[in-house]
Amino acid sequence: MTEPLVTETNTQGVLTLTLGAGKAHALSSAMLEALNGALKRAAEDEAVKVIVIHGPGHIFCAGHDLKEIARHRQDTDLGEAYLRQLFDDCAEVMQRLTTGPKPTIAMVDGIATAAGAQIVAACDLAFASERATFSLPGVNNGGFCSTPLVAVGRAMSRKHAMEMALSGDAYDADWALSVGLINRIVPSNSLVDEVMGFATALATRHAPAIATGKANYYAQIEQPLAQAYETAGDTMLGHFMDPLRIAHERDTWADT
Repeated sequence: MTEPLVTETNTQGVLTLTLGAGKAHALSSAMLEALNGALKRAAEDEAVKVIVIHGPGHIFCAGHDLKEIARHRQDTDLGEAYLRQLFDDCAEVMQRLTTGPKPTIAMVDGIATAAGAQIVAACDLAFASERATFSLPGVNNGGFCSTPLVAVGRAMSRKHAMEMALSGDAYDADWALSVGLINRIVPSNSLVDEVMGFATALATRHAPAIATGKANYYAQIEQPLAQAYETAGDTMLGHFMDPLRIAHERDTWADT
Protein backbone atom coordinates (compact mmCIF):
# COMPACT_ATOMS: atom_id res chain seq x y z
CA MET A 1 0.00 0.00 0.00
CA THR A 2 1.12 3.57 -0.72
CA GLU A 3 2.10 5.53 2.38
CA PRO A 4 -0.27 8.49 2.91
CA LEU A 5 1.19 11.91 2.27
CA VAL A 6 -0.13 13.23 5.59
CA THR A 7 -1.34 11.05 8.45
CA GLU A 8 -3.77 12.66 10.91
CA THR A 9 -3.88 11.45 14.53
CA ASN A 10 -5.95 13.20 17.22
CA THR A 11 -5.07 12.41 20.83
CA GLN A 12 -6.74 14.43 23.62
CA GLY A 13 -7.32 17.39 21.32
CA VAL A 14 -3.79 17.33 19.86
CA LEU A 15 -3.81 16.68 16.12
CA THR A 16 -0.49 15.33 14.88
CA LEU A 17 0.03 15.77 11.15
CA THR A 18 2.78 13.33 10.18
CA LEU A 19 4.49 13.93 6.85
CA GLY A 20 5.03 10.73 4.88
CA ALA A 21 5.58 9.25 1.41
CA GLY A 22 9.38 9.21 1.31
CA LYS A 23 12.20 9.73 3.77
CA ALA A 24 12.72 13.36 2.72
CA HIS A 25 9.05 14.34 3.24
CA ALA A 26 9.41 16.71 0.29
CA LEU A 27 6.79 19.40 -0.30
CA SER A 28 5.55 18.21 -3.68
CA SER A 29 2.36 19.66 -5.13
CA ALA A 30 0.44 16.68 -3.77
CA MET A 31 2.03 16.97 -0.32
CA LEU A 32 1.13 20.66 -0.12
CA GLU A 33 -2.44 19.88 -1.19
CA ALA A 34 -2.72 17.18 1.48
CA LEU A 35 -1.22 19.37 4.20
CA ASN A 36 -3.37 22.34 3.23
CA GLY A 37 -6.49 20.18 3.35
CA ALA A 38 -5.58 18.81 6.77
CA LEU A 39 -5.00 22.31 8.13
CA LYS A 40 -8.32 23.54 6.69
CA ARG A 41 -10.22 20.69 8.34
CA ALA A 42 -8.38 21.19 11.63
CA ALA A 43 -9.28 24.88 11.74
CA GLU A 44 -12.97 23.99 11.59
CA ASP A 45 -12.88 20.92 13.85
CA GLU A 46 -13.82 21.71 17.45
CA ALA A 47 -12.19 18.46 18.56
CA VAL A 48 -8.79 19.85 17.48
CA LYS A 49 -7.21 22.24 19.97
CA VAL A 50 -3.51 22.08 19.00
CA ILE A 51 -1.71 21.01 15.81
CA VAL A 52 1.69 19.29 15.79
CA ILE A 53 3.67 18.99 12.53
CA HIS A 54 5.92 15.92 12.56
CA GLY A 55 8.41 14.78 9.95
CA PRO A 56 9.65 11.45 11.35
CA GLY A 57 13.10 10.04 10.86
CA HIS A 58 16.40 11.60 9.84
CA ILE A 59 14.76 14.31 7.69
CA PHE A 60 11.96 16.49 9.07
CA CYS A 61 11.35 18.08 5.66
CA ALA A 62 13.77 18.63 2.79
CA GLY A 63 11.80 21.45 1.19
CA HIS A 64 10.33 21.38 -2.29
CA ASP A 65 10.48 18.23 -4.41
CA LEU A 66 13.43 18.95 -6.72
CA LYS A 67 12.71 15.88 -8.86
CA GLU A 68 9.18 17.14 -9.50
CA ILE A 69 10.55 20.57 -10.38
CA ALA A 70 13.04 18.97 -12.79
CA ARG A 71 10.24 17.09 -14.57
CA HIS A 72 8.37 20.34 -15.16
CA ARG A 73 11.43 21.83 -16.85
CA GLN A 74 10.20 19.83 -19.85
CA ASP A 75 7.04 21.97 -20.01
CA THR A 76 6.78 24.43 -22.88
CA ASP A 77 7.17 27.34 -20.44
CA LEU A 78 10.10 25.61 -18.67
CA GLY A 79 7.92 25.05 -15.61
CA GLU A 80 7.02 28.68 -14.91
CA ALA A 81 3.27 28.09 -14.46
CA TYR A 82 3.90 25.03 -12.31
CA LEU A 83 6.39 26.91 -10.11
CA ARG A 84 4.07 29.88 -9.66
CA GLN A 85 1.29 27.56 -8.50
CA LEU A 86 3.72 25.62 -6.28
CA PHE A 87 4.88 28.76 -4.48
CA ASP A 88 1.32 30.07 -4.13
CA ASP A 89 0.22 26.74 -2.61
CA CYS A 90 3.21 26.72 -0.28
CA ALA A 91 2.50 30.28 0.84
CA GLU A 92 -1.09 29.29 1.65
CA VAL A 93 0.08 26.39 3.83
CA MET A 94 2.64 28.53 5.66
CA GLN A 95 0.06 31.23 6.34
CA ARG A 96 -2.39 28.66 7.70
CA LEU A 97 0.28 27.48 10.13
CA THR A 98 0.77 31.03 11.40
CA THR A 99 -2.66 32.64 11.14
CA GLY A 100 -4.92 29.64 11.73
CA PRO A 101 -6.93 29.64 14.98
CA LYS A 102 -5.18 26.60 16.51
CA PRO A 103 -1.66 26.77 18.01
CA THR A 104 0.89 25.00 15.81
CA ILE A 105 4.03 23.21 17.00
CA ALA A 106 6.83 21.87 14.80
CA MET A 107 8.41 18.70 16.21
CA VAL A 108 11.85 18.43 14.59
CA ASP A 109 14.06 15.39 15.05
CA GLY A 110 16.16 15.74 11.92
CA ILE A 111 17.02 17.95 8.96
CA ALA A 112 14.81 20.95 8.13
CA THR A 113 15.94 22.41 4.83
CA ALA A 114 14.62 25.36 2.77
CA ALA A 115 10.81 25.12 2.87
CA GLY A 116 11.28 22.60 5.69
CA ALA A 117 12.91 25.33 7.78
CA GLN A 118 10.07 27.57 6.61
CA ILE A 119 7.57 25.20 8.24
CA VAL A 120 9.52 25.39 11.50
CA ALA A 121 9.54 29.19 11.40
CA ALA A 122 5.88 29.44 10.36
CA CYS A 123 4.66 27.37 13.31
CA ASP A 124 3.88 29.19 16.54
CA LEU A 125 6.35 27.01 18.45
CA ALA A 126 9.15 24.60 17.56
CA PHE A 127 10.66 21.85 19.70
CA ALA A 128 13.75 20.10 18.33
CA SER A 129 16.08 17.31 19.29
CA GLU A 130 19.82 17.70 19.62
CA ARG A 131 20.29 16.09 16.21
CA ALA A 132 18.10 18.59 14.33
CA THR A 133 19.72 20.90 11.78
CA PHE A 134 18.37 23.86 9.82
CA SER A 135 19.45 25.39 6.52
CA LEU A 136 18.48 27.68 3.66
CA PRO A 137 20.67 26.19 0.92
CA GLY A 138 19.36 27.99 -2.15
CA VAL A 139 22.65 29.80 -2.78
CA ASN A 140 24.39 26.46 -3.12
CA ASN A 141 22.23 25.66 -6.15
CA GLY A 142 22.45 28.99 -7.97
CA GLY A 143 19.36 30.43 -6.31
CA PHE A 144 18.23 32.07 -3.07
CA CYS A 145 15.68 30.95 -0.44
CA SER A 146 13.45 33.99 -0.81
CA THR A 147 10.11 32.47 0.20
CA PRO A 148 11.50 30.54 3.20
CA LEU A 149 12.97 33.86 4.40
CA VAL A 150 9.46 35.30 4.78
CA ALA A 151 8.85 33.02 7.77
CA VAL A 152 12.46 32.58 8.89
CA GLY A 153 13.10 36.33 8.79
CA ARG A 154 10.14 36.90 11.10
CA ALA A 155 11.26 34.27 13.59
CA MET A 156 14.75 35.64 14.27
CA SER A 157 16.83 38.75 13.76
CA ARG A 158 17.36 39.98 10.21
CA LYS A 159 21.11 39.46 10.37
CA HIS A 160 20.84 35.85 11.54
CA ALA A 161 18.25 35.11 8.86
CA MET A 162 20.48 36.64 6.20
CA GLU A 163 23.43 34.64 7.53
CA MET A 164 21.47 31.44 6.92
CA ALA A 165 20.42 32.52 3.44
CA LEU A 166 23.79 33.87 2.31
CA SER A 167 25.90 31.03 3.67
CA GLY A 168 23.69 28.11 2.70
CA ASP A 169 25.20 26.27 5.66
CA ALA A 170 23.47 23.85 8.02
CA TYR A 171 23.08 25.13 11.59
CA ASP A 172 22.65 22.95 14.64
CA ALA A 173 19.93 23.03 17.29
CA ASP A 174 22.03 25.06 19.74
CA TRP A 175 22.42 27.84 17.16
CA ALA A 176 18.73 27.67 16.23
CA LEU A 177 17.76 28.03 19.90
CA SER A 178 20.14 30.95 20.42
CA VAL A 179 18.65 32.95 17.52
CA GLY A 180 15.01 32.19 18.28
CA LEU A 181 14.16 29.76 15.48
CA ILE A 182 13.18 27.07 17.99
CA ASN A 183 11.87 27.14 21.56
CA ARG A 184 13.46 24.10 23.17
CA ILE A 185 16.06 21.40 22.61
CA VAL A 186 14.94 18.00 23.89
CA PRO A 187 16.77 14.66 23.78
CA SER A 188 15.66 12.71 20.73
CA ASN A 189 14.32 9.80 22.77
CA SER A 190 12.01 12.06 24.77
CA LEU A 191 11.04 14.61 22.09
CA VAL A 192 7.61 13.12 21.40
CA ASP A 193 6.75 12.93 25.10
CA GLU A 194 7.88 16.53 25.67
CA VAL A 195 5.91 17.90 22.75
CA MET A 196 2.78 15.90 23.51
CA GLY A 197 2.92 16.84 27.18
CA PHE A 198 3.12 20.53 26.34
CA ALA A 199 0.48 20.28 23.61
CA THR A 200 -1.93 18.26 25.74
CA ALA A 201 -1.75 20.84 28.53
CA LEU A 202 -2.29 23.62 25.99
CA ALA A 203 -5.32 21.76 24.61
CA THR A 204 -7.07 22.17 27.97
CA ARG A 205 -7.03 25.98 27.72
CA HIS A 206 -10.01 28.07 26.57
CA ALA A 207 -9.89 27.69 22.78
CA PRO A 208 -11.68 30.96 21.79
CA ALA A 209 -9.26 33.02 23.89
CA ILE A 210 -6.28 31.17 22.38
CA ALA A 211 -7.59 31.79 18.85
CA THR A 212 -8.20 35.52 19.31
CA GLY A 213 -5.02 35.96 21.33
CA LYS A 214 -2.95 34.30 18.63
CA ALA A 215 -4.55 36.40 15.88
CA ASN A 216 -4.00 39.57 17.90
CA TYR A 217 -0.33 38.80 18.51
CA TYR A 218 0.50 38.45 14.83
CA ALA A 219 -1.57 41.54 13.95
CA GLN A 220 -0.17 43.90 16.57
CA ILE A 221 3.48 42.83 16.23
CA GLU A 222 3.54 44.44 12.75
CA GLN A 223 1.85 47.67 13.90
CA PRO A 224 3.21 50.93 15.34
CA LEU A 225 3.25 50.94 19.15
CA ALA A 226 0.13 53.04 19.77
CA GLN A 227 -1.92 51.09 17.23
CA ALA A 228 -0.62 47.81 18.70
CA TYR A 229 -1.88 48.73 22.16
CA GLU A 230 -5.26 49.72 20.70
CA THR A 231 -5.52 46.41 18.87
CA ALA A 232 -4.43 44.42 21.93
CA GLY A 233 -6.75 46.39 24.20
CA ASP A 234 -9.77 45.52 22.08
CA THR A 235 -8.77 41.86 22.16
CA MET A 236 -8.24 41.91 25.93
CA LEU A 237 -11.67 43.48 26.38
CA GLY A 238 -13.13 40.60 24.42
CA HIS A 239 -11.30 38.11 26.68
CA PHE A 240 -12.70 39.70 29.84
CA MET A 241 -16.22 39.94 28.46
CA ASP A 242 -16.29 36.28 27.40
CA PRO A 243 -19.31 34.69 29.15
CA LEU A 244 -17.28 31.63 30.13
CA ARG A 245 -14.67 33.79 31.83
CA ILE A 246 -17.33 35.84 33.62
CA ALA A 247 -18.96 32.64 34.91
CA HIS A 248 -15.57 31.32 36.06
CA GLU A 249 -14.81 34.55 37.91
CA ARG A 250 -18.21 34.49 39.63
CA ASP A 251 -17.56 30.93 40.80
CA THR A 252 -14.14 31.96 42.07
CA TRP A 253 -15.43 35.01 43.91
CA ALA A 254 -18.23 32.99 45.47
CA ASP A 255 -15.62 30.79 47.14
CA THR A 256 -13.77 33.72 48.76
